[in-house]
Amino acid sequence: MTGPVTTDPASDAALGSLLVEWAPQQRWFAHKGASVRLERLERTPLDEGGVAQLVALTVRTGPDEDATSTVYSVPLTVRHAPDDSLAPALVGHLPDVDGAEAWVYDGPHDPTFTRALLTLVAGEEGAGSASFGVHGTSADGGLPVPEGARTKVLGGEQSNTSIVVSAPQGSQQTPLIAKVFRVLNAGDNPDVVVQTALAGAGCERVPRPAGWVDGQWTAPDGSTAHGHLAHLTEFLAGSQDAWRVATAAVAADRGFSAEAGELGAATAEVHAVLARELPTEPATPERLGVLADGLAARVAWACAAVPQLREFAAAAGERVDAVRRVAGAPDLQRVHGDYHLGQVLRSAERGWVLLDFEGEPLRPLAERSVPDLALRDVAGMLRSFDYAAATGPDPAAAGRWAAACREAFLAAYAAGTGVDPREEGSAAATLLAALELDKALYEVVYEVRNRPDWSHIPLGAVRRLTS
Repeated sequence: MTGPVTTDPASDAALGSLLVEWAPQQRWFAHKGASVRLERLERTPLDEGGVAQLVALTVRTGPDEDATSTVYSVPLTVRHAPDDSLAPALVGHLPDVDGAEAWVYDGPHDPTFTRALLTLVAGEEGAGSASFGVHGTSADGGLPVPEGARTKVLGGEQSNTSIVVSAPQGSQQTPLIAKVFRVLNAGDNPDVVVQTALAGAGCERVPRPAGWVDGQWTAPDGSTAHGHLAHLTEFLAGSQDAWRVATAAVAADRGFSAEAGELGAATAEVHAVLARELPTEPATPERLGVLADGLAARVAWACAAVPQLREFAAAAGERVDAVRRVAGAPDLQRVHGDYHLGQVLRSAERGWVLLDFEGEPLRPLAERSVPDLALRDVAGMLRSFDYAAATGPDPAAAGRWAAACREAFLAAYAAGTGVDPREEGSAAATLLAALELDKALYEVVYEVRNRPDWSHIPLGAVRRLTS
């Protein structure tokens, strides 16, 4: 446990005012463009001097009649003199924080914060109070935290912040990556639970774990919430994500069928281990009815948002009704939940390695932890092949490239699971068609609103899936 460091309400108020101006400009802030009001700020020092701190920032966003409250995890370092090396990470300057002038920095960019986080995990230590506190845990049989580590924040992430932790030059220790969860949700994060279960079962298709940080904070309703705040796993240096590998193949006019087949086999392996290691549920008519209701709502929403989709509404409704009549559906199980080419790495030593088992970031955590159809992951990857193919200049060639990937992926997946979605009239084929259509309808609305030049990609899929 770190030593006590005094924090005071006036300092909390000053920090809160600073953060509600700064946070909405960050990539991980989920309510961009909405009005933001501070509701609560809780913070706990992570080191003896109180330089590294973790803040639970509760903000209320949106108009009063439709406002929502969200708790964000905001790592900070608070220094009483400016540090020129951290200038790009400066959050702001305050005349008085805990009794002294302070320069506040974005914590993940400051090695002092990362060292404090690693110390919690390696030493299984805790910090904070009963209302807001954190505790580190080392994974059983997990990787050690490198001593004298160098750190670097990865760019490009939207909903979380990842810090690469490299061992000193010449060291044989495995580099790690620390993922800091930004939106705090009560409950166990699937990224921690699912990856730990897979690694514990000896599955090589996920990064090996090192540990995690969990804790408690005050929920928007005033109750005490418990959950994960960070996850520390193996970093696969030198690997490339599957999106880059696939689009490079498209650019070079190369096929990707062999790689897609290997990816189908890897996906099947992960699904099989999850079904064995974590609870499953039968796909009862009631559960399929709930699924169909959700699909029907997606059809109605998409057709209202994009009038061009209305010509497909009747055929889409038939796909939904078919789900209600399915017999012999595979059991529901834990899945990836947000599966696409960007969530897979190509490692020279281990082949395809799957990442980021959090599920869709905007869905409530409780929903992301409920057993689902494994075919939802399959649908996500098939849609990703379509998008990769479309980066090429020739639409006809793109169609052939994506179809070849689809066939190779599904053939390998079927060989690994015994569930073949290519078998016409089967439960798997019916469910996959509906899930793929659901994903494509969402994509149409997204693209029309954000990238109109891309809308032809999912529109083509909707047309194919409803013909």
